[in-house]
Amino acid sequence: MTDFLVHDLGLRSYAEALSFQREVAAQRISKAIPHDVLLLVEHPPVITLGRSSKQEHLLVSPELLAARGVELFEVERGGDVTFHGPGQLVGYPIVDLTEHTQDLHWYLRQVEEVLIRAVVPFGIVAERIAGKTGIWTNGRKLASIGVHARQWVTWHGFALNVTTDLSYFDLMVPCGIADVEMTSVAAEMERRAGGTADAIPPALPRLVRESVIAAWGEVFQRFPRSVDHLTV
Repeated sequence: MTDFLVHDLGLRSYAEALSFQREVAAQRISKAIPHDVLLLVEHPPVITLGRSSKQEHLLVSPELLAARGVELFEVERGGDVTFHGPGQLVGYPIVDLTEHTQDLHWYLRQVEEVLIRAVVPFGIVAERIAGKTGIWTNGRKLASIGVHARQWVTWHGFALNVTTDLSYFDLMVPCGIADVEMTSVAAEMERRAGGTADAIPPALPRLVRESVIAAWGEVFQRFPRSVDHLTV
């Protein structure tokens, strides 16, 4: 098995991370970066509108979003409206599908499988729902996925709610799915523990991040190698 490079961007603005992943994708397309890359990041509050977004799925005006400190971006990924913010693990995989399977539907199912496996150590049984991209547990949506690809190289990716303030999702119709209930790893752990927050370890974000990296390696049959810098 070959490597995949894991680069943790920490807390970055959406605009900065978007520009960076586009540059990494361009270098992956040109083979200047010879391995797949998994960029991990946490964003300040931001709502993004994918190619399938409908205006009515954003329930407040841009002015009200700005007043609450929430940025707004239209982007090239698939999918509808979604939220990124503190307490959420966002992953931007830069994957050359010519080295895997040249099928975006296959790729989406693999990303779902990564996330399904990643939450198992936290006592969460996640699943797919036919016709809806992402992962769910007991009918509640735990993670959203939206990707873009050029020359079979992907960018954009997934957002896994870990300790996310779920009230932000009230500002929209998440992923354009009416009456969807969003959840998080922390909320599910608390629910399982009878409503006590003591069940949530302080290290939960780090533990989830490590679990996602390990699951990515298993599903895509690659060895993770953490890097502090990528030349872009």
